[in-house]
Amino acid sequence: MLSIFKLTLLLAAVVCVSVAQMNEAGQQCLCRRLRNGISNKSAVKDIQIYPATMFCNKVEIIVTLNNGLRYCLNPEKKAVKNLLAAIISRKKQSTSTTAQATPFSGTSNPSSSNTARN
Repeated sequence: MLSIFKLTLLLAAVVCVSVAQMNEAGQQCLCRRLRNGISNKSAVKDIQIYPATMFCNKVEIIVTLNNGLRYCLNPEKKAVKNLLAAIISRKKQSTSTTAQATPFSGTSNPSSSNTARN
């Protein structure tokens, strides 16, 4: 009988802890402070976009600059959306240029092979 009481008490404690963690939504987010943009778009070295999860209920955008500084940007601001669009378009241009410069040596038919026949 004592073991059932201990098990019930343990289960109640686990439920209380999990409910408390769920009520503290956003506590596991990476960004504490948000910036509305950055002054030098060409200084961006890397951009990381983290979608909302059960641990953080908001989208997080973290920008790393060439000098190593990291900033969290506010995804709701128009300046941040424009920055992302500019970086994506610049990336697409460099990717398409690279794809044109590098010839494709594969086959379009997956059942065919590239082995030479004698």
